[in-house]
Amino acid sequence: MSSTRRRIETDVMKLLMSDYEVTLVNDNMQEFYVRFHGPEDTPFAGGVWKVHVELPDQYPYKSPSIGFMNKIFHPNIDELSGSVCLDVINQTWSPMFDMINIFEVFLPQLLRYPNPTDPLNGEAAALLMREAQTYENKVIEYVKRFATKEAADAATDESSSEDDVSSVGSYSEDEEGTEPL
Repeated sequence: MSSTRRRIETDVMKLLMSDYEVTLVNDNMQEFYVRFHGPEDTPFAGGVWKVHVELPDQYPYKSPSIGFMNKIFHPNIDELSGSVCLDVINQTWSPMFDMINIFEVFLPQLLRYPNPTDPLNGEAAALLMREAQTYENKVIEYVKRFATKEAADAATDESSSEDDVSSVGSYSEDEEGTEPL
């Protein structure tokens, strides 16, 4: 077993044994979902997100890919794709970090201290800089509408059916004659 493989298994096992709810995709330790709760004392408190994680073959030397499956209103998270703009994941990732760091430190810090000067969501960034209270109200509204346990559960179901439709390579012979959805 390669050291990379062993490291992936160690990190994922740590997550599985933690308090986080982790769902492996097809029993694959390189792709999974983690149920993430908004940090207390922030407008994100009470929110529940399903976060999609993919570990590259070069993990831990290459950073994981992280995306929110249900909507979140934040300057550094793309509202449509859910992708996260976070230096520690994108530029300054180090093999010393592990998956637990992402959910216990990096994501809570990102939600607590958004960086409106490097936005993926321009509307959220502008609102945060110009009208902080309106920004906070909109975050709270998004949490109520999109970050419930039910929304997090639905986000996974929705995304997996989209994957099935979009991955043309997965059609079997007997599906070829059927009309697209």
